[in-house]
Amino acid sequence: MRGELVAVAAGAIDSWSVGMRVQARDEEWVVSEVEVTERDGKRLTVTGISPLVREQRAVFFTKLDDVVPLRPEDTTLVTDDSPQFRRSRLYWEAVLRATPLPESERRLATVGTHLLDDLVYQREPARLALAGLRPRLLVADAVGLGKTLEIGLILAELIRRGRGERILVVTPRHILEQFQHELWCRFAIPLVRLDSLGIQRVRQKIPAGRNPFTYYKRAIISIDTLKSSQYRYALGNIEWDAVVIDESHKLVNVGAKNNELARILAPRTHALILASATPHNGKKESFGELISLLDPTAIPDTADYDAEQMAGLYVRRHKTSPDVDSEIGDHWKAREKPRFVYAAATGPEEAVFQELYQTWISPPDGESAPVTGKGAKLFPFTLLKAFLSSHAALAETIANRFETIAEDEKKHHTDRRAEKLALGTLRDLVAEVGMQHSAKLEALVGELKEIGIGSKSQNRVVIFSERRATLDFLRAQLPEALGFTMPAGAKSTQGPVRMLHGGLSDVEQQQNVKDFGLASSELRVLLTGDIAAEGVNLHRECHHLVHYDVPWSLITLEQRNGRIDRYGQLKNPQMRVLLHVRPGDDKRQDADFKVSRRLVEREDEVHRTFGDAAAVMGLHDEFAEERQIGEAFLEGRDVEEELPAAPIDDFEAWIAEPDGDGVGATEPVGGKQERYRELRLFPSTKAFTEAAFEEVYGDPRQSVGFHYDEEHEPELLTFQPAPDLQRRLRVLPEEYLRDHEVLTTLRGTFSSELAQRRLDYARQRAASKKLDEVAQDGGNGRSRGRHATKQQRADSSGWPDVTFLADRHPVIEWLVDKALARLARNSAPVIACAVAEPTVLIQGMYSNAQGRPTVLAYLAMSGLDGGASRPRFEDLLPVLGRVGVLETKTLYNTNSDVDPAAFQHLIEPAVTAARAEMRRLKDRQEDELMAPLHAYEQRLNAWRKTRESKAEQLVLPGMATREKRKVEKIATDLNEVMRSLVTVGEPMVRVLGVLVPQRNGERA
Repeated sequence: MRGELVAVAAGAIDSWSVGMRVQARDEEWVVSEVEVTERDGKRLTVTGISPLVREQRAVFFTKLDDVVPLRPEDTTLVTDDSPQFRRSRLYWEAVLRATPLPESERRLATVGTHLLDDLVYQREPARLALAGLRPRLLVADAVGLGKTLEIGLILAELIRRGRGERILVVTPRHILEQFQHELWCRFAIPLVRLDSLGIQRVRQKIPAGRNPFTYYKRAIISIDTLKSSQYRYALGNIEWDAVVIDESHKLVNVGAKNNELARILAPRTHALILASATPHNGKKESFGELISLLDPTAIPDTADYDAEQMAGLYVRRHKTSPDVDSEIGDHWKAREKPRFVYAAATGPEEAVFQELYQTWISPPDGESAPVTGKGAKLFPFTLLKAFLSSHAALAETIANRFETIAEDEKKHHTDRRAEKLALGTLRDLVAEVGMQHSAKLEALVGELKEIGIGSKSQNRVVIFSERRATLDFLRAQLPEALGFTMPAGAKSTQGPVRMLHGGLSDVEQQQNVKDFGLASSELRVLLTGDIAAEGVNLHRECHHLVHYDVPWSLITLEQRNGRIDRYGQLKNPQMRVLLHVRPGDDKRQDADFKVSRRLVEREDEVHRTFGDAAAVMGLHDEFAEERQIGEAFLEGRDVEEELPAAPIDDFEAWIAEPDGDGVGATEPVGGKQERYRELRLFPSTKAFTEAAFEEVYGDPRQSVGFHYDEEHEPELLTFQPAPDLQRRLRVLPEEYLRDHEVLTTLRGTFSSELAQRRLDYARQRAASKKLDEVAQDGGNGRSRGRHATKQQRADSSGWPDVTFLADRHPVIEWLVDKALARLARNSAPVIACAVAEPTVLIQGMYSNAQGRPTVLAYLAMSGLDGGASRPRFEDLLPVLGRVGVLETKTLYNTNSDVDPAAFQHLIEPAVTAARAEMRRLKDRQEDELMAPLHAYEQRLNAWRKTRESKAEQLVLPGMATREKRKVEKIATDLNEVMRSLVTVGEPMVRVLGVLVPQRNGERA
């Protein structure tokens, strides 16, 4: 294979490259993607830059379409008559911004440019992702550390490298909007949300039968939607730059739909990011399955591997990890000790307890529980756990059991009279328990009033229960008990008391999650099952959590608590636990005292000491934990025997701290703090934006209302977006675009402080008087009274009215394209400045077969016009700084002393010399570029040899043949990946411009 890689690198391949300008159909385009096809030559994805096709995307095939490269030797030099050569400087900076960083650049380039705290530990996943041959990583940080932000950083870095054009994010359906909101507000990454409502809108906009994933290049969708057959087929025909799958621990069951979905996506994406706070179930095979999705060659045998084989493929830290603990500070307040609230059983409740214990849990000696059939061993435990939740949950469980018995008797002709009789007795006793007899409900209401939950308070609380019937019961009783007025016939997304469970639609789930994080919302009490125990952020306006019943699983307990106990929690989280108390001196033998209370205490103890309680029992599966504890309780064993004081599982410790830094990787090249410094001509993105608007519109204030609100908020920028910019924004939620009038009056800022305040305001509606005034008049002189109603509605959406204009924001990318299009076809500007001799500015670039840069250089070339023996090369930016191009105070343009034709003869020799210089640079970097490919080639060969050897040991010839074919297919695909990463062809050279001396040393 090594010989093949070298052959690819040296082969005569057409030098079509990203960034190249081409002419097709009498229009000018810039190439953004290059792919090799089997029969039709190169597939060129292009963006129009001439007026008729500006901003439009198209695809051409070099063997089917008449595509003509615009040769750098034919570059025409032109005069720049703009003030202080603004057009030239904008063009050069646009080239710098639009050109992807080379594949060999491993340093992070975008950190510090986003709307979030710049924490070193949150950068580590991005660093690891970029360190490998391909960005493939499992982000397995514990609950609350900010996995969404870590994913956003990874995607931002990929976009900067030209490897994030096509992105698919897959999440649970109840956090679709939460994830979309974070990526837009903090990273300016717009995703179209394909929930049930979004899919309906998409079907109305695109032609019938059109694949939605070809229509929208960046999308977020739920895993439940993707599992349907129609979308599985659609995915099979799409290649992605990056795929993100949240809650990825659900992918490991081979043969399940989630696993099938992952195996469709994994080979069809360059970057694959998996995320899970519970990345394994204690089985090496399951964790190996996740790792093999990232890189099939990492682990030849998923049951037998070591930490070294997985290095660089995952990151796992806890709250107590040194790199995390040293940074979180006051941004994550310590949780308080759990508060136990004891509810003394009422008479009717005690009657039910006595029947449960005497007949079902601990029948007299020599007798057994009256239960047969499937699940007989643990059914008494199921009954008890249901009643520990509520009498409504137990009534539902009994009714379901009667239905199961009836089906069993009819199907198998069995007689389960004894069980039906016992169930009937229990059902009758439960029927005597009314709302007024519910001790836990009375205790809950008392606690909620103590917290301050009520119609005149802004406080809010999340209440967890395992049972849907309990949630229904609480929603029916709590509003009146707390003094709330519920709307007549209130929908699931209305009122101060709402539920979150799997029976709601994805839109309803997202609405209730969003409203709970908005201080402006009427929602005060969120009743939820353990659907909300994974991935949902409930901490923004809440630090109170109540366990109405206790899951007998440390994993589930920690996941529940993690909804409010997480990074960004600015108040000490308070957890309350409701427990039944039975009369008499034997209460410590009861389930809530014997098990539930101890589970809560142990989760709190281990969380404080080790940061993660999931590994305590060594099972790593909530259902397995509950089963083991339930069996121990039924057998009369002490629960302490099942709950060690510290994590006992060596596997969790192994994956969490394999090399001492918690990330499963070697030290980063250049150190953790080293960053890539972007090359810029303008001092800031703000300065670039202002200059670009002036260049495009002349008088942008008059043309598009471009202005800052100097009176109320000087950092608040407002303007009217052009139609081609509106198209870039339409992927965002229609409600956001409509309520904030984004497509008619875009409000943005370069100030992270203002952007954060407006984001907080959108969630809290508690901004300062100054900001309230700005919100009312919109900063554009509108009638405050008329606009206030719109603003009030907009604020309730949770989406900020002011967008943070980060470097990759659609507004900035739009301006970059505008600046690139200001020059005529295949032309370059000439400017006069303080150079001693004519200096040609060059961009040189080698690319791989994917069209992505591998060797990149910006050069200033002199010695072409003075009889020098050979040209002299310097880096571009220092030269521009030295001759005053970066400092506009000393740069003048009289447009009187520059004759472009006088320097046209320099272009052809400059291009020839630049190509030779690029070859020299490539030769110097060749070993560095090829080293990771050769290393991976050796790894692939070793993996293939091991797998083929194992296949030959299979007893059945058919199984051996199928396994060998599978190995061959994986090896072939990965060989193709490696070939696509090899530097190919000749360098692309672009003439950026020419610097010429000022006439007679005077100002130009």
